[in-house]
Amino acid sequence: MDVDTLHRIAESRDARFDGRVYLAITSTGIYCRPSCPAMAAKREHVRFYRTAAAAQRGGFRACKRCRPDASPGSPEWNLRADAVARAMRLIQDGVLDREGVGGVAQRLGYSERHLTRIVTDELGAPPIAIARAQRAQTARTLIETTRMPFTDVAFAAGFQSIRQFNDTIRQVFALTPTALRGRVGSEPVAGGAITLRLPARAPIAWQPLLAFLAVRAVEGVEEVVGDHYRRVLDLANGAAIADVSQRDGAITCALRLDDVRDLAQAVATLRRLFDLDADPVAVDADLAADEALAPLVAARPGLRVPGAAAPHELAARAVLGQQVSVAGARTLAGRLVAVYGRPLDEPDGALTHRFPTADALAGAADDDLAMPVRRRETVRTLMAHLADGRIDLGPGADRTAARAQLVALPGIGPWTAEYVAMRALNDPDAWPASDLGVRHALARLGLEPAAAERWRPWRSYATFHLWSSL
Repeated sequence: MDVDTLHRIAESRDARFDGRVYLAITSTGIYCRPSCPAMAAKREHVRFYRTAAAAQRGGFRACKRCRPDASPGSPEWNLRADAVARAMRLIQDGVLDREGVGGVAQRLGYSERHLTRIVTDELGAPPIAIARAQRAQTARTLIETTRMPFTDVAFAAGFQSIRQFNDTIRQVFALTPTALRGRVGSEPVAGGAITLRLPARAPIAWQPLLAFLAVRAVEGVEEVVGDHYRRVLDLANGAAIADVSQRDGAITCALRLDDVRDLAQAVATLRRLFDLDADPVAVDADLAADEALAPLVAARPGLRVPGAAAPHELAARAVLGQQVSVAGARTLAGRLVAVYGRPLDEPDGALTHRFPTADALAGAADDDLAMPVRRRETVRTLMAHLADGRIDLGPGADRTAARAQLVALPGIGPWTAEYVAMRALNDPDAWPASDLGVRHALARLGLEPAAAERWRPWRSYATFHLWSSL
């Protein structure tokens, strides 16, 4: 976007651009969301940044009113498939905090120096600064929603020392940790849960998303109770139980973590699962331009494409669901959870197990895989490839390579590869053209599969509209 466009965005207070661009005011030394009601400055005093990290690197601190550091993520990182976008998805998932810049670079096939250069050139801040900004937001969440000692908060958020934690909080928020906690008067939450708001751009079609997950909920791992989706997350340092609902148009979540170091990863996982970084206005506008799809879009504005809690889980369930009903696939998955899933130390009602690991499913016995021999071998082979890294379906995966690797395995065809791309890889342009539901919905609209070409790059959203119309 050129400078005039950016200024028009700032002047319009358009919330759709929160998280996509940040405004810094040289006269006050703060940076804001475009929608900030307090933001009023002459053009010559306004600077624009691609990330909160770049604004912080420029010497600006976060606005206390609009909290730009807590903006929704940019939809750009899911739409794009290049190295910078893949790096951003890995950083958001906490990989840099766990494995360092070298770990992110290795996953992408680059040197640390090259990765740092391309990220800094495009985003105005190196990977370490982007991760630092994320740590600051994680720390703020823990400061405001728990009574954890600040020493524990610092290390849980990924800081290497108390001094680094204190300096970062002061620099980013212009407050000490004590003052930041005092502003909200936080109290400990019952059961040790952390309650937080998951920011998203409006509108959000919550009920269709909830209904899709409800009919596929696997016993022991997930459930839908009323307006709440509850499930077990298997994270880097332990398990977590997430309870997600919509209140007053916002998505809220209560998280009970075995290890608070997993907070950032849990949030990133839930954001992908509920597609919370989408720009629904842009998606809906493009799809509604097609006369055939326009009524479907009008019926469900803000429809999201559900992602996955874990890539290998989604891949396994996709193969289990080949040529059987949704209920049948769910039943089989529940049996595998009961046999191979790891029991929770503290079960929570119907939530009792983590979903089995890829290693465990790769070694599943014949009697536990009640399906044709060929599909049984497909499950084992796919899980073995995921367990040893021959196939990557994680946040930093190369989507084109992943598709090719999937269809190269016996028993995996285009439908399975596209379904995995849609949900595990969060590809907004996946298209399972052979899906029976898609074909039936297209026939009702009088359309041929080739019509999907005009829905690029949002064919995943078009698919979900077609499914929802049934």
